[in-house]
Amino acid sequence: MAGNEKSPSWIRHAGIGLELAGAVAGFALVGYWIDRHFGSAPWALLIGLVLGLVGGLYNLVKEALAASREARSEDEDAAAAAEDRPEDH
Repeated sequence: MAGNEKSPSWIRHAGIGLELAGAVAGFALVGYWIDRHFGSAPWALLIGLVLGLVGGLYNLVKEALAASREARSEDEDAAAAAEDRPEDH
């Protein structure tokens, strides 16, 4: 696959969702392990869940803003191409 080809948008969106779920699950598992190892239940698990949510949502917002900028750029390019095209009347 060439470097300039883009994947379909549904794959990109699914990946963002999986990253969010992975961040939450990963931090929750680390928190659960800390709770079991040090007997601090349920605090490390709760902190892990919060950190996973914050990190996952940060990544989700960052990707959404990038997708929005990309879509706006594509719309502007399409509008410029339509203006340059001679009209067939």
